[in-house]
Amino acid sequence: MQKLRLIVLASGLALLLPVSGHAQSVSDVADLSPEDRRAYMESMSPDERAAMREKWRSEREALSDEERKALRERMAANRPEGAGDKHKERHAQRHEQWESMSEEERAAARAKRAERKAQRREQWESMSEEERAAARTKHAEKNAQRRAQWESMSEEERAEARENRHKGKHHGKQDRLRPRDETSTGAE
Repeated sequence: MQKLRLIVLASGLALLLPVSGHAQSVSDVADLSPEDRRAYMESMSPDERAAMREKWRSEREALSDEERKALRERMAANRPEGAGDKHKERHAQRHEQWESMSEEERAAARAKRAERKAQRREQWESMSEEERAAARTKHAEKNAQRRAQWESMSEEERAEARENRHKGKHHGKQDRLRPRDETSTGAE
């Protein structure tokens, strides 16, 4: 009887071990290198990743400002040297562009951005719950498809895609358009 209890206890602990591996807190994951973080997240199912992101979100919201700042600094320390350089460059370019604009151009840009935001909000609010659910599902499917495509790419292809996306955003969208096949109608 005692051996049976020991076997049941051992098997119960063995079943809990995989779950405990996914129960890491934000601070534990922040200490991992980017490659280890990526491998850790890829080892989880999509549902587990969603649950983990939600858990981390609630943990981050519970942190004080000082704790959040310390967490960001720890994560930044784990990034490779020069990892944020492109982001800083693009930010500097946008800032320079903004600074070179006249007050009228800035006001027009702000108004255009506010108008687009209001249009999107109006469109969303005019949708029924079923339409909203369908839109959310379509968005999630599109993101999953993009993620699958991204994960199937080599590092060289990813670098090229990043560069093309950057060009498309800042140098006209024609560089970014996908070629359509003959069966496509264009009304996707």
